[in-house]
Amino acid sequence: MKYKLFLAIVLLGSAWVLAAPEPAIIPAASQWTLNVVFTQPQQITVKIPGVRKPQRFWYIIITATNNYQTDVPFYPACELLTDTFQSIPAYRDTRNVVFDKIKTRHKKKYPFLESLELADNRILQGIDNTKDMAIIWPDFDPKAKNISLFLAGLSNETIVVNHPTAKDPNGVAERIFLRKTLELQYAIGGDEKLRDSGTLVFKGKRWIMR
Repeated sequence: MKYKLFLAIVLLGSAWVLAAPEPAIIPAASQWTLNVVFTQPQQITVKIPGVRKPQRFWYIIITATNNYQTDVPFYPACELLTDTFQSIPAYRDTRNVVFDKIKTRHKKKYPFLESLELADNRILQGIDNTKDMAIIWPDFDPKAKNISLFLAGLSNETIVVNHPTAKDPNGVAERIFLRKTLELQYAIGGDEKLRDSGTLVFKGKRWIMR
């Protein structure tokens, strides 16, 4: 349900991230942003039922804490975008095949790890309700040299702007709904033919409206 609700928004935003406005420097009293800590992306190879060859996936684990004064809604939308213009939404691991492997790998450090797909639609207030969640993506274009991970749903800050090119039948610019989104940027190290030993080098992060 989360995936269907925001997929169109995510894909539309991909075309003009650089032109999007920045979040407010001083948020309004009613606006909140989760405190988020994220791990270095890792890869994992998993045999998926019905698929002949093992499949490679990439994932990060985020630790989200709600320091706002009340519980907040949580409807994430996460996308991987390569510099070859490949757009990949977070993997829908409906049978938890990939997630179960990740959870086993990190059971000591993250004993209460959750799948983003199955996470509750509300983050309770306070550090005692901090959540650890895995976000998974299928493997991406081996020719890519840089990728960005876009994590939306970590804040309720939004804005409506005019589309830069699209217009309605009356010639009026169409309106677009943008959300405060965390962008994580990485460079890809290693030979594309040796993807199993490839690493992602962190370049930076920023909050954008997307």
